[in-house]
Amino acid sequence: AGRRRAAAAALICIAVALVLGVVAAFAYAFRGAYTRSFLSTLVLLPPIVAMVIMMVGGNLGTGVAVAGTFSLVRFRSVPGTAREVCAIFLTVAIGLACGMGFPGLAALFAVLMCAAFAVLSAVNFGGRKNGQLRKVLKITVPEDLDYPTVFDDLLHKYTTKAELTDVKTTNLGSLNRLTYDLTLRKAGT
Repeated sequence: AGRRRAAAAALICIAVALVLGVVAAFAYAFRGAYTRSFLSTLVLLPPIVAMVIMMVGGNLGTGVAVAGTFSLVRFRSVPGTAREVCAIFLTVAIGLACGMGFPGLAALFAVLMCAAFAVLSAVNFGGRKNGQLRKVLKITVPEDLDYPTVFDDLLHKYTTKAELTDVKTTNLGSLNRLTYDLTLRKAGT
């Protein structure tokens, strides 16, 4: 009877984690760019984390090993945007709460954070006024190119502001990587 209760509780926690993963994926997708694979990841990550945490139980050594595994996964993946990283942390936190046996707390947390995601997206929090579009442009050029002025005509034509913010050497010093902070012109201006 005890095993059945534990199994039922585990299944409930995993189901709640899966449902909350769907909620988090919808909140992330609201008024934002996304890929199908990333949304699938947001849906599946909470139940996976919950299962791992349930299997770890209270074993400190196993917990450290799992944390090491999670860090390896992070460093082997392509860096994402701040919004993507936040969504991943949200789904991991949901999975942790469910895995620790707190599906109600996980649900409350998920609803609050997803509502915050939606509100921040809806009000364009941190967005540019007057529709100005800022971008970062990285250009790699040969080391012997006179880079401070070579792109001035193009930058003046397509931007209202262009600032060279960083120059780094690459390819054993044979190339320079230029980083510009740009404010693009509106179409038709």
